[in-house]
Amino acid sequence: MTAAQVRVLPSLSEIDRDRWDAVANPRRLAADAAVLDDLPAYDPFLSHDFLWSLEESGSADVETGWRAHHLVLESRSGEILGLVPCYLKDHSFGEYVFDHGWADAYERAGGRYYPKLLAAVPFTPVSGQRLIVRPGPDAELHRRLLGAALSKLADRHGLSSAHVNFLSEAESALLGEQRFLKRTGQQFHWDNAGYADFEAFLSALSSRKRKAIRRERRDALSAGLTIERVTGADITEAHWHDFFAFYIDTGSRKWGRPYLNRRFFAAIGERMADDVLLVFALHDGRRIAGALNFIGSDTLYGRYWGCAEHHQFLHFELCYYQAIDYAIAAKLARVEAGAQGDHKIARGYLPTITFSAHYLPDPGFRAAVADFLSRERAHVDFEARILGEYAPYKRETGLTPAPTPET
Repeated sequence: MTAAQVRVLPSLSEIDRDRWDAVANPRRLAADAAVLDDLPAYDPFLSHDFLWSLEESGSADVETGWRAHHLVLESRSGEILGLVPCYLKDHSFGEYVFDHGWADAYERAGGRYYPKLLAAVPFTPVSGQRLIVRPGPDAELHRRLLGAALSKLADRHGLSSAHVNFLSEAESALLGEQRFLKRTGQQFHWDNAGYADFEAFLSALSSRKRKAIRRERRDALSAGLTIERVTGADITEAHWHDFFAFYIDTGSRKWGRPYLNRRFFAAIGERMADDVLLVFALHDGRRIAGALNFIGSDTLYGRYWGCAEHHQFLHFELCYYQAIDYAIAAKLARVEAGAQGDHKIARGYLPTITFSAHYLPDPGFRAAVADFLSRERAHVDFEARILGEYAPYKRETGLTPAPTPET
């Protein structure tokens, strides 16, 4: 075992892009294609480019209540062995794992809930590694060291809690052994069963669902709308200008204040264009709606959408059907279309369990939350099983939701 120590970075500006990505996203730096099969899938949200764009743009910084507190596990020689994207939070907005009720209860009982420690990707309900380590014989040990560092930081600073959102199931189990409480949630993902094209996907559905999707796609464009898909160098500032207008309109109506600013979209356009897919609807040559997706090595991630004109079923077309169509053509394994939305089932997206972990040092608070989580996990599992029965696929395809985890 190599002796290791954890240090805290108050900004991603303090670590070189390639040093971060060598651990968080080694596929980006792999020079030999033969080693790609041995590396984890590329996750654009863990990249230095994405996280630094959030911080540098002011979307996730001290002023917005996201104080960078990234953990770096290093050997004595300075080699980076592991990372955790981490923040001290002054609120619970932009997380998608909701603990506002916990905060209210704790403060009514005389405690101070904020600031809290959060390991997560800001504004991004996408599951992935959170205790990120280099592959090797000591990988599991290094994950445990990072998990222990989170709880120790909470204890040392007298924080109410430390949270790890949208982590892997294996990481959830590991942190469960380190006194973190386990929480589950539910999303809806589309899995690619090796379809040759969109029609092949439709052929896997029941006749009624197949006809419904064809009707929705036809009606969505019935006013003479056309579709524009752009990625990489084809994305221009005009595309970002139009998409940001859609994003602001939707965000303002839903939340009152959108989380991301124009500087963020400019930054990812400059740094991550090859990881971005923009899908627009055009009416008489003018863009009237758009959806933003990020492209991983095996997954297409739907993130934001907005529109300037209402057309029935257009949201489904841009966010769900165009995503499926692109994933099939690009031979991607799945589409993750964002948080919530059981209406996605009828469009081929199936219930998928997500995980978070929570360290609460106050024994009374911990006991109350543990009791709540026990009942919540049972409800999440029950709901996933029930919703899975409404999957639109023919029974002979065998396409059913993944088994729910033991609770």
